[in-house]
Amino acid sequence: MRAMTSSDVARDALQGLALGDAFGERWFPLFRSPQEAFESIRERRTPAESPWHWTDDTAMALSVYGVLTAHGAVHQELLAEAFGVTYLADVGRGYGHGMHRLLPRLAERPAGWRTEARGLFGGEGSLGNGAAMRVAPLGAWFCEDLEEAAEQAVFSAEVTHARPEGVAGAVAVAVAAALAARSRNRPAPSGAELLAEVAGRTPAGPVRDGLRTAAGLPADTEPWRAADVLGNGSRIRAGDTVPFALWSAAWHLDSLTDALWTTAEGLGDVDTTCAITGGTVAARTGLAGVPTAWLTRREPLPDWVEQA
Repeated sequence: MRAMTSSDVARDALQGLALGDAFGERWFPLFRSPQEAFESIRERRTPAESPWHWTDDTAMALSVYGVLTAHGAVHQELLAEAFGVTYLADVGRGYGHGMHRLLPRLAERPAGWRTEARGLFGGEGSLGNGAAMRVAPLGAWFCEDLEEAAEQAVFSAEVTHARPEGVAGAVAVAVAAALAARSRNRPAPSGAELLAEVAGRTPAGPVRDGLRTAAGLPADTEPWRAADVLGNGSRIRAGDTVPFALWSAAWHLDSLTDALWTTAEGLGDVDTTCAITGGTVAARTGLAGVPTAWLTRREPLPDWVEQA
């Protein structure tokens, strides 16, 4: 058996991210009421609809993975172009308001990403969770060098997110995915240990503060209660999204299925929190142990992913 490459591990993270994204999307009010969703999740009743379509989380992660497989590192202008071209090819993936403004401009003039990203939201730039939701494959790719994983996460985030909170969210998820990937074929670190290390490598601000709070929450905390404390993405900010998603991942590093059920129970921006959790855990587990029904219902990724 050949040794796994950076591309292999990153592909596992991408597959887990896409599964979490598509699974989480099933729980939005568009498909069922919050109470019905919560009861179904608590009882672990798998959504019967098919297919489970993935969203902008996966679409943008595919661009990140594509740039890495082609160039071995983030090249910001190329990533900007990939984001823009992917958006124009399929605008109906649930992109946020800021990306509807930004990405067509990047497709037209990718070299202008610095000015365009900083021009969002009244000239303040985005502090949202978009850079975090797509970055787990990058963290897995650079798992042998945590400093490089963090630096490349910054590069990937800056293309769309100019505010420090949005960048910090990407750093935290990349480092968590890198640590998960490094733990393959070894006992997993405790959730508290992983969260503490991620917090220590995350820039100061709301994301790091939330991670430190998450590290102090016991493993047996009810997921809905953890989401109340840490946030569930409803505010569409990295600091309101990343700590809970990584708390779920950190305490379920050996079971992608359990991790996703746990994250979904927090409700909120479920596709994004589940994408972050799924990408992080799958960097360690791949898709092992996931129910066959989930894999057959999830919309497949493009053919090129397996060939990259």
